[in-house]
Amino acid sequence: MSVDVTLHGVAKSFGSLPVVQPIDLDVAPGTFVSLVGPSGCGKSTLLRLVAGLEQVSAGTVTIGGASPAELRAHKRLAVVPQQPGLLPWRTVAENARLLLEVNRRHSPTRHPDPAELLDEVGLTEFLDAYPHELSGGMRQRVALVRGFSLGAPLVLMDEPFAALDEITRAEMRELLARMLDRHPATVLFVTHSMAEAAYLSDRVLVMSPRPTAVVADVAIGFPRPRRDALEDTPEFAAVCAELRHHLHGAMR
Repeated sequence: MSVDVTLHGVAKSFGSLPVVQPIDLDVAPGTFVSLVGPSGCGKSTLLRLVAGLEQVSAGTVTIGGASPAELRAHKRLAVVPQQPGLLPWRTVAENARLLLEVNRRHSPTRHPDPAELLDEVGLTEFLDAYPHELSGGMRQRVALVRGFSLGAPLVLMDEPFAALDEITRAEMRELLARMLDRHPATVLFVTHSMAEAAYLSDRVLVMSPRPTAVVADVAIGFPRPRRDALEDTPEFAAVCAELRHHLHGAMR
């Protein structure tokens, strides 16, 4: 299940400080779109505007014809943050079910089974473990499962693998690709990694320094499903180089 996302003239300022220039954007259902840009440029702010966690200063955000607030109220929008944010007194299985247990009146009647999702990410043997007993990569797997447990048509991900080491980060992006093969959704994904963006995305938006704007919209044409052998190809290296070129151009 997936949904379209439309931004029309969306801008954001904090007092007299402009952070996001007016942006127009159309994201088709089922599309994976990454946002890359300099630190502090406004990528995460833009994601929060789409989520309705920040109010726009101008413009409109619509998701499947509805507002972000409507989607949040009915659990049709999931956010996976940079830090897993697991509750330390809940086990892996309990953390994975958390979003389904909060405001149960609006929980979807049909959704992926969190236990099956935990099995997909290799955590079946850790269902009764607590967060402090897990590695960083394992905690982030639980956060992924929690985000996908609603079966939400839109998933917003804010640098979810940034705190992981290079080897674990590569494992996590392949794991995410496999999850999306099984549980399609529209995804907006903030990252500083060109390889991560190229591997996961259908489109990559290169953002300028603050106040941010889209300076390049790069289509990624690699066929799906994608696996780690893709990263060893000249075509993959060329796409990463193109993204770096656009980013360096935006920072000059």
